[in-house]
Amino acid sequence: MSVILQVALDTPLDRLFDYRLAVGGPPTPGTLVEVPFGRTRQVGVVFGETAASAYAGTLRDVLRVLDDRPALPAELLRLAQFCAGYYHHPLGAVLLAALPPRLKNAAPYAVDTPWLVLTEAGRSADVPARAHAPRALLDALRVAPVARETLRTQKQTRHAAALVAAGWAAWTADAPAAAPAPHAPAPAPTAEQQAALDVLLPALGRFGVHLVHGVTGCGKSELYLRLIDAVLQRGRQALVLVPEIALTPQLEQHFRTRFPDRRIVALHSGLTDRMRAENWLAAPAADVLLGTRLAVFTPLPRLGVVVVDEEHDGSFKQQDGLRYSARDVAIARAKQRGVPVVLGSATPALESYAQALSGRYRLIELKARAVASARLPDIELVDLRHLPQDNGLTRPALTALTETLARGEQSLVFLNRRGYAPALYCPGCGWVAPCPHCSARLVLHRSAHRLKCHHCGFDTRIPVACPGCGNPDLKPLGQGTQRLEETLAAFLPAARIRRIDRDTMQPRAWAGLGDAVRAREVDVLIGTQMLAKGHDFPDMTLALILDTDGALYSPDFRATERLFAQLMQVAGRAGRAEKPGRVLIQTAFPDHPLFRFLQRHDYAGHARALLAERRQLDLPPFTRQALLRAEAPAMDAALAFLRRAAADAPDMARVSVFTPMPAPMARVANLERAQLLVQSASRAALQAFVRDWRVRLEAIRPRVARWSLDIDPLVF
Repeated sequence: MSVILQVALDTPLDRLFDYRLAVGGPPTPGTLVEVPFGRTRQVGVVFGETAASAYAGTLRDVLRVLDDRPALPAELLRLAQFCAGYYHHPLGAVLLAALPPRLKNAAPYAVDTPWLVLTEAGRSADVPARAHAPRALLDALRVAPVARETLRTQKQTRHAAALVAAGWAAWTADAPAAAPAPHAPAPAPTAEQQAALDVLLPALGRFGVHLVHGVTGCGKSELYLRLIDAVLQRGRQALVLVPEIALTPQLEQHFRTRFPDRRIVALHSGLTDRMRAENWLAAPAADVLLGTRLAVFTPLPRLGVVVVDEEHDGSFKQQDGLRYSARDVAIARAKQRGVPVVLGSATPALESYAQALSGRYRLIELKARAVASARLPDIELVDLRHLPQDNGLTRPALTALTETLARGEQSLVFLNRRGYAPALYCPGCGWVAPCPHCSARLVLHRSAHRLKCHHCGFDTRIPVACPGCGNPDLKPLGQGTQRLEETLAAFLPAARIRRIDRDTMQPRAWAGLGDAVRAREVDVLIGTQMLAKGHDFPDMTLALILDTDGALYSPDFRATERLFAQLMQVAGRAGRAEKPGRVLIQTAFPDHPLFRFLQRHDYAGHARALLAERRQLDLPPFTRQALLRAEAPAMDAALAFLRRAAADAPDMARVSVFTPMPAPMARVANLERAQLLVQSASRAALQAFVRDWRVRLEAIRPRVARWSLDIDPLVF
C-alpha cells in the first residue's frame, strides 16, 4: 500500500509538497529523496507523512529514496523549523541550505576517506624547485601519510592527482599507522581564567548564555580549550564557530596539538565540495567541530557546548538567501539541546552586551593579558590636520616603522582597502572610472593591469587615455594595500614585507604565514581586516592604522560600533608578549570621543555611551527591525513594489513602517535596489506583523521586482 510523503524542497514556495511512495514503508523524517518537480528533478527532505493530500490533482511518485546518505536528525528538523519561522524563509530552502552541495546531488554518493601515501618511487622522486606546491606535498608525504580531508582546495587535489599519476603517491582506503601527534601541555590558567572556569564548568549540562568579554591577548582560546576538555571528558561534543575561513586552519592546528587523540573536523566554504560533504558526514562521530557560520547546521548527536569566538563579527550574518545570524541560531540550537553557549569577544556586539547588562546573559570579564609581563599597548593619535602625507603615510608613522625595524621587531600596517587604489581618475576633466553595472567606482589593481569592481566582479583593462577628454595622464586616486606595499618597499628597502588580503591569501596559506612570522622571516605585515583578529604574533610590537575616518561620518548607525571593534582588534595585535606594544592611528578627528575610549581601552564606557544614544533614538538593541529589499531593472519598479507593499502592510499600533527609499548602494550587477524598513520595540509584535505581511507580499501582482526579507538586518 502506498503512503503519502510530505517533502520539503528548495523552492521560494513556503509549503511542503505531497508525493506518493509506491514501494516500501514510510522513510524516517529527515530522509533525502529524489522527486520530480515540474520538468526537473530535485532532492528533497521527507518531513513526515499524511493520510490524505489536499492536492486536487494526481500525486506524482517519489523517484528514489537516497539511502546512500544518512537522514537529517530530528534536532536539525526542529532547528530548521525555528529558522524558517523566525527569518520567514521557506522551510525547504532552509533545510537544503544546510546540506553540503554534494549531498544535494541525486547522483550516487560513496563515502570514503582515503589516505595519500608515498610509494617507493616517490621516496627518491625529485620535483622541480619551481613547482612549490607539489614539492611541498611530496615532502609532507615523506614525513607522514596525508588524509584527503586536509586537501582543502581543488588545486591541492589536482597536485595530489599529479603525484599519483607520476607513480610517486597512491590512495589507500585504510588509515595507516601514524606516529602519535605532538601533545601540547596545558599552561597553568591565570587567576582570571580560573575564576571564569569556576563559573562555566558548573554550568555544563544546562542551557545558559555566557558572554566572555576579554581584552585582546587575555587567553580566551585557553579558556575555550579547558572548557571543551571538560566536555570531552564527559563523552560529549563541542561546536566551535569562528567568523573567518582564514582563522580555521590556525585554530584547527591549535586544537589538534592540544587534543591529539581526539577527532577534530573542520567545516567551511574553503573546502572542496567533496571534503565539505565528507566532513559533514564525519561530524556525528567527531569530538570537536570547528567551522564558520555554515557549521551551525551540522549533525552533532552528543552536543555538549557551543562556543562562538569573535561573536561580534558581521561575518556570522548571512547576507543572501536565508539571511540568518549564526550566533543567534547557535543560541537557539543550544537552547533546544539544553547546553551552554559561550560567546567570546574583546568587543562584544552591543546586542550581546545589552543582554549581559540586563542579566539575561552571564557576563564574564577577563581584564588582563594572559602573559604576566604583557600589557595593553599605548595608543597614539597622529593628527592629519597638521601633517603632510606621502602616499598616505605621515612622518611619525614612517619614523615608527623605521625604529621598530631597527630594533629587530615586527610591525603591522592596517589598511582596510585592497587593490592599488580605490579609483582611477583624470586630472584634466575629473572623470573617474565607473563600474558599468553598479553604482560604484572601479578599483585599480595595477599589478594585474586591471580595473575591478569589488561588488559584481566586473573587470576590464586599464584605459590608455581618458574616455572623456583623451588625456593619457590618468592618476590613481587614494591608497590600497598594493600601493601601500609599493610605498613601504621603497621607503624600507631592507624590510621583508608581506601583504595579506583577499588577493594574496588562500585558506591553507595562513598556517605558513603564521610560521613565517613566528620564525622572524617577516618584518612588516600589510593587511586588511583579515589580519585584525585571532592572530598571536609575539614579536609584533607596532600597529599602524591608516584611513579610518570614513566610518565617523557614515549614515549607518552601526558604523562607529564597527570602527571601535576593528580598531581595538587591530591594536590588540601589538605587544602580546613581553615586549611593549605601540599603536599609531592616523586621523583628522583626534578629538572624537571614540578615540578617547579607545586610548583608555575602555570598551565598557564606549558601549554604554552608544547604548544610551541607541535608547534615545529607538535603535537596536532597544527596537527590533526587519528590512524588505526589492531589486528590479529600473528603480521606479523597485520603489513602486515597495510602495504597494507599504500600502498593503497590516495596521498594527506597535509597528512602524517607514518610507521606501533607494539602497545606499543603489545598483549592483545591473539591478536597481531599494528598501523599506519596519521596526517595533516588541519582537513578538514585529514577528506577528511580518507573518501577516509576508502572505500579502506573495499575493502582489504583477510581480515587477524580486523581493526578500531580512530580519535583524546588519547592512542597509
